[in-house]
Amino acid sequence: QVQLVESGGGLVLAGGSLRLSCVASGRTLSSYAVGWFRQAPGKEREFVARIDWGGTNTYYADSVKGRFTISRDNAKNTVSLQMGSLKPEDTAVYSCAAARGAYSSSSTRYDYWGQGTQVIVSA
Repeated sequence: QVQLVESGGGLVLAGGSLRLSCVASGRTLSSYAVGWFRQAPGKEREFVARIDWGGTNTYYADSVKGRFTISRDNAKNTVSLQMGSLKPEDTAVYSCAAARGAYSSSSTRYDYWGQGTQVIVSA
């Protein structure tokens, strides 16, 4: 079992930045690919970014490409999401998820999920 806890959300003005963290416990995170997803009120969960086991490969949704950066520190069992140039449409609950056997943008491929952290971007 892997337990994931997100932090770093909050209220920010449009154009601002936030850094989200996802800390794992229970097992070493280096065995898992990690993804960030978000869900806005009344909308379906959507993929944001993913990073492979070693941190070599990353992939982003078009909506965040060039503004968000995903990274990991396996020694600290942590994956981060640096978010910049934030827009009101980035407002959502952001969740991290871990996948043991897949490196995917599909939420169905992920085995473990955190509870999420709220990000609100004010215009």
